[in-house]
Amino acid sequence: MQKDKFHIFEDGAAGILLPSRFNNPFSYRPHPLCVRAAEEVRLAVESNDAWHADALKGKMFGVLVVLDGDGCCGYLAAFSGLLDGRNEHDFFVPPVFDFLSPTGYFKCEEREISEINNTVAAVKAGDEYKVACKALARMDAEREHTLATEREAMRMAKEGREQRRASGGLSPEEEQALLNESRFAKAEYKRNIKRWDERMVPLKEAVAQFERKISALKEERKLRSAALQKWLFDNFTLLNSLGESRSLTQIFATTRQGIPPAGAGECSAPKLLQYAFANGYTPVAMAEFWMGASPVGEVRRDGCFYGSCTSKCRPILSFMLQGMDVEDEFALQGGDVEILYEDDCLLAVNKPAGMLSAPGLNGGVSLEEHLQRNCCNDNIRVVHRLDMSTSGVLLAAKSPKILAALQEEFADRRVAKRYVALLDGVPAPSEGEIALPLAADYENRPRQRVDFSCGKQALTKYKVLQTVEYFGRRCSRVAFYPVTGRTHQLRVHAAYSGGLDAPIVGDELYGTPDRRLMLHAEWLSFVHPVTGERVEIECAPDF
Repeated sequence: MQKDKFHIFEDGAAGILLPSRFNNPFSYRPHPLCVRAAEEVRLAVESNDAWHADALKGKMFGVLVVLDGDGCCGYLAAFSGLLDGRNEHDFFVPPVFDFLSPTGYFKCEEREISEINNTVAAVKAGDEYKVACKALARMDAEREHTLATEREAMRMAKEGREQRRASGGLSPEEEQALLNESRFAKAEYKRNIKRWDERMVPLKEAVAQFERKISALKEERKLRSAALQKWLFDNFTLLNSLGESRSLTQIFATTRQGIPPAGAGECSAPKLLQYAFANGYTPVAMAEFWMGASPVGEVRRDGCFYGSCTSKCRPILSFMLQGMDVEDEFALQGGDVEILYEDDCLLAVNKPAGMLSAPGLNGGVSLEEHLQRNCCNDNIRVVHRLDMSTSGVLLAAKSPKILAALQEEFADRRVAKRYVALLDGVPAPSEGEIALPLAADYENRPRQRVDFSCGKQALTKYKVLQTVEYFGRRCSRVAFYPVTGRTHQLRVHAAYSGGLDAPIVGDELYGTPDRRLMLHAEWLSFVHPVTGERVEIECAPDF
């Protein structure tokens, strides 16, 4: 059953409790209804050969569970960008702004701008331009040859004069004659340059006429392209739950970049919310999932759910979700902090999953702040950091001097670390090392990507400890020994197809969400900065 783009769940939604708050699109665990909707969308895509062939190349899809005016629960579906070369298909919600209509202003103006390219190419390829360029090139070559011959004659004449002077016995009159000869040769050379330059003026002007025309066309193309982009951003209008509307230009005006990036508003999340708001549906839960191959350097796994992109979607969705009760993206999920070791200089704790190591931009009490308050010591600082989602052994120093000494140990790689993780799959071989350079994925912060041209060296050693069954999936418990300490190093090295190709269970950035990220800093060994003795701290995970 379908009403417009509203899809009723094939086997109904009875018995599944609806969420009390709308999930944050940037950090979430997909609601069961979103999972079911995604499965139905996948079947719809696979049933269409053209859609499926395009999706296999790699495509993000989205689902939005909604209630209609009668309180009936269903879902809307969308795809990011284009599918099979088009931005609209029957099963999916339409684009927010259909600027790709062949008869619309955007495409008509785009064709005219493209025609400028054709005109520029035609001028360059025209016989008149080629003839003028060749004539100028021939005369320039003739000029250079003649002047080079003259310069060589002048050089030889100069050598002759120098030989005569070296032989001695020249009278003042003879010396003056040699000087006059030199002056005349230089003056005549300059006069010849001027004569050649005057001969070349008409040829240069003939070529310049064409080049001025080409430059004018390019400037027109530049101005019209900029104007067309601005027109698009001004007319690309989005809605929010309060019934307010705002253009892309207005939404991005207060952001760091100031102007919308290419493709803004064409992801699945804005499409879904726009259609819901415009047609009176009440959003309940949303999720985006990947189908097909992963982009080069990125970790995108078929069937996995992902948060919305940050560079394009965060400003847009921040506006569109105004007025809705949305889950806190950075809600603290950790429990009490267990102290594993403490003396007068430092302490080691078991950082809970879901707690920031140090104060961040996104709020929430960090481990460092927690320790400062509970130990009544504002000097306490964490020595290193664990991802917010990672649990395990973390060191903190009680004074700046101890902090500096321990950080130097980390920088010199004199600290030994072992992590344990539960992987969604079994790596082969069972032990080895992964060397994949990492760089920030600026389009999808805080994600990292594999980048062989600009990435920083990242090296991880690993060993499979055992294979286990986890909710019907064949998984493995793996020990990681990071040699370097890049952001998300273990998570990317585990999930990337050129690494272990087995994401950490519960990794909502690079794999599939679960009750938590199954990654734990299990063991740490360092030299005590005061006693000089080696200290080993171990803490078992809760998974």
